[in-house]
Amino acid sequence: MTVANWCIAAACLLPMMVALTPKVASVAGEDRYDNADPRDWAGRQAGWMKRAHAAHLNGFEALPLFIAAVILAQQAHANQDRIDILAMAFVLIRVTYSIIYISNLATLRTLVWFAGIGVSLAILAQA
Repeated sequence: MTVANWCIAAACLLPMMVALTPKVASVAGEDRYDNADPRDWAGRQAGWMKRAHAAHLNGFEALPLFIAAVILAQQAHANQDRIDILAMAFVLIRVTYSIIYISNLATLRTLVWFAGIGVSLAILAQA
């Protein structure tokens, strides 16, 4: 498996890790995570927990373009080292994006989001 393929796996797991954060933190609070009704529980959250849920959803929204870009670039036999570096950059950008989103830094979050899209498009451009 290439580094880029491992990055696809990491990018797929990242939204789930982001979603897990408020669930684990809720154990110490009054409104504990309810596995029987997780969507209702998520809808009641506020502050950083609500933003973590939104970052989790956005993580899944960013996946199709990234995954397609990596697969198409690899099928086109583009330079694998370049694909790997860009894929690692994408994962790092998405981790940064999630932290910034949870931290409520809206303008910076938007800039980092564009960087992630830009990296996916740069990979796709190699196809």
